[in-house]
Amino acid sequence: MTKNTTPEWTKTQGQYLAFIYYYTKIMGQPPAEADFQRYFHVSPPSVHQMIVTLAERGFISRQAGKGRSIQLLLSRDQIPDLD
Repeated sequence: MTKNTTPEWTKTQGQYLAFIYYYTKIMGQPPAEADFQRYFHVSPPSVHQMIVTLAERGFISRQAGKGRSIQLLLSRDQIPDLD
């Protein structure tokens, strides 16, 4: 994705991307799936499916089976603010 292109995602996907950005910035490491569960009040399968979807859409990269391996593939100006 080019820097001037705004990717298209659902509102929920955008919030997950924003959470990844801010969590990583504040905590110094990417969030674990349990961190998403606590913040968004959703089930483990919901979080996992969202992470898989974000990776398939090219918004993040991750190493399957390795905790805290999520990396944003978007620049800060391409993701929304966290509500």
